[in-house]
Amino acid sequence: MEIQADRSELPADSSVLKVVTLADLIARYRKEVTPKKRGGKVEDAVLARMFGDPICKLPLSTLKTTDFARYRDRRLACVAPTTLKRQLNPIQHMFEVAKREWAIPIKDNPIKALRFSVKMRMRTRRLRLGELNRLVKAAHCCRSEEVTQIIHFALATAMRRGEIANMQWKDLDLKRRLLTIPVTKNGHARTIPLSNDAIRALPKRCAIDGRVFSMTGNAIHLAWDRITKRAGLDDLRFHDLRHEAISRFFELGLTIPEVATISGHRDATMLLRYAHASSSAVFKKLNQAA
Repeated sequence: MEIQADRSELPADSSVLKVVTLADLIARYRKEVTPKKRGGKVEDAVLARMFGDPICKLPLSTLKTTDFARYRDRRLACVAPTTLKRQLNPIQHMFEVAKREWAIPIKDNPIKALRFSVKMRMRTRRLRLGELNRLVKAAHCCRSEEVTQIIHFALATAMRRGEIANMQWKDLDLKRRLLTIPVTKNGHARTIPLSNDAIRALPKRCAIDGRVFSMTGNAIHLAWDRITKRAGLDDLRFHDLRHEAISRFFELGLTIPEVATISGHRDATMLLRYAHASSSAVFKKLNQAA
């Protein structure tokens, strides 16, 4: 045993698992890990909501996949399977951090064995005839013209709402017509070319803190809800503009690598999930070929 101790080969003291509950583990994760993430605020809200469930009272010594299966079934009465699976991702990561960095002797990650019956629901919503005009008309009723500019810029660049809100003038090279996005959802910076439509959609003056647009991501979200309601387009999301833009890029004849350069996708399969060619564009090309 002395030799094993010298080699750090003695079994870990598992008594700690009897006194540490899932709530204790989540509280430490929220304090030490969540704040360092880009989406930390959203994740913190999700984890805080979990505290009200009975599973959080269980000690780690008795916590098993079956407990999370019961939790899963309770939550599926309120949220979609894809949403719940996404919400449990930080919990799975939490157990790995506890094992590797916090020296908590957890044998198995109970989330890894949890199964979901999830059917992939690919969203194929694109702008229909006349809907862009309805959106722009509704946007003109807003106090600021920025909403209209942001809509046109999103359609010209396929950028996400958060990326547009965080754009900085210092990252724009108007001579070369290039925009660098230093922080993206997948963690990889990218530089995209700006079309004539994208240049025209840019505001003429600098916003707060050097940002191109003064509206925050949440302000865009709230304005979009008002605009779509006013335009009678309740089933249209701001993220659908990204779908629309990417589909248009393919219809213009851009290749997969070219579109990926603009959109930031690093996987062709994920990129093609965003591409939905319109029937009229397909018919036009078929007739040209004939």
